Amino acid sequence: MMRSFDHDGLSLSFRDEGAGPVLLFQHGLGANADQPFEIMSDLDGFRRITLECRGHGGSHLGAAEDLSIATFADDLLALMDHLEIARAQVGGISMGAAITTRFAVLNPLRAQSLCIARPAWFDRAAPDNMAIFAVASAFLEAHGVEEGRAQFEASAPFKVLLEASPDNAASLLGQFDRADPLSTQLLLSRLAVDGPGISFADYHALRLPVQVIGHGLDAVHPWSMAQAIADAVPGAQLVEITAKSTSKERYLSEFSSSLQQFVSGVEASESATSNPVLGHQHG
Repeated sequence: MMRSFDHDGLSLSFRDEGAGPVLLFQHGLGANADQPFEIMSDLDGFRRITLECRGHGGSHLGAAEDLSIATFADDLLALMDHLEIARAQVGGISMGAAITTRFAVLNPLRAQSLCIARPAWFDRAAPDNMAIFAVASAFLEAHGVEEGRAQFEASAPFKVLLEASPDNAASLLGQFDRADPLSTQLLLSRLAVDGPGISFADYHALRLPVQVIGHGLDAVHPWSMAQAIADAVPGAQLVEITAKSTSKERYLSEFSSSLQQFVSGVEASESATSNPVLGHQHG
C-alpha cells in the first residue's frame, strides 16, 4: 500500500507491502515505486519497501538545491527511523543503486546487504553516460513539453542513444510525459551532474554481501560500469541478465530471480548464524 511520512518539512510517499525480513529497493530517475515493485512482485516472504524520492511519485519536490543522491540517501535513513527498522537489505535500480550504495557506505550498521542494479554512477559526479539527461532537460526548459520532446527526438545525441540502446531512448522520451514539467526539468538537470559522493576506497571497504546486476545494450547503465563496481567490492557477485531492449519479459524474469536468490541467500546465511534482524513486522 502507499503511505507517507513527513520529513524535512515535506510529505514523502512510500510503498510498503508484505511481511518478513525487510528489503528496501529504490527506483531510478524519473520513475516511482511501481518500477522496483515490477521486479519485487514475486518476492514472497519479504517486507518490500520503496521510498519515492523527492519530486517522484507522490513525494513533494522541495527545494531545488536539495535534489541530490546525498539528500535522497538521507531521506531513506529517515524512513527507516520512522518505520523503526533497525537494519535491512537495500538496493536499487540506476539512481536507486547510487542512493543505496551511498546509504550502505555511510550507515554500515543499517545495511544488511546491497544490490546495485544497472548502475549509472560509480565514484565520480557527472559521468558521461548521464550527459543525455542534461540534454533532455535543456530541451524541456527551452521549448516546453511538446516542442521540447520533438526537438530532443530529432537531435543528434538522441539518435546516437536510440541506435545504441532503444530502451534508454524510450525511457528518456517518457520523461517528457511526467505530470510536472518543472519538477522533471530540475531533477534531470541536477541529477545529471550529481554523484554519489563516495570513492573507490569506499567501495573497496564495503564489508557486506553485494550483488551487482547489469546487461549490455545499455548506454546509460554500461555493463563496463557494473563490472568496475563488482571488481572494486571484495566478494561482490556480478550477474549479467538479458537486456531490456532484447526482451523485457526475460529482463524482468531474470532480474527478479537473481534478486530473489541473493536476498534469500543473505537471509538464510544470517539465520544460520542466529543474528537478529529487527524491523520485520509491518509498522
